[in-house]
Amino acid sequence: MTRAQQTISLALLVTSLYLSLYLGLIPLPAVVQEEIIPVLPLWSLVTFGAWLLVRLGWGMLTFRDTPDAYAELMEEIKLAKADLRVKGVDVD
Repeated sequence: MTRAQQTISLALLVTSLYLSLYLGLIPLPAVVQEEIIPVLPLWSLVTFGAWLLVRLGWGMLTFRDTPDAYAELMEEIKLAKADLRVKGVDVD
């Protein structure tokens, strides 16, 4: 099974589970059914976004832990600045 098929299968599984909860096919207490289930997609989207931001921040904090990538990026920045200076752009 390819990665795309796995992703689509997981998405269909999660969607069908949510729809069965939302439509009341799976019995839940009234408070959960009326107050939690309707906002579950929004909550999961916000949680996923926060998780991605934490991963991005952690990657930025630990960027110097990869000295080869850091040195390569600094060299590319120097080359880009030199190229822009040749074209008459003030970069400093």
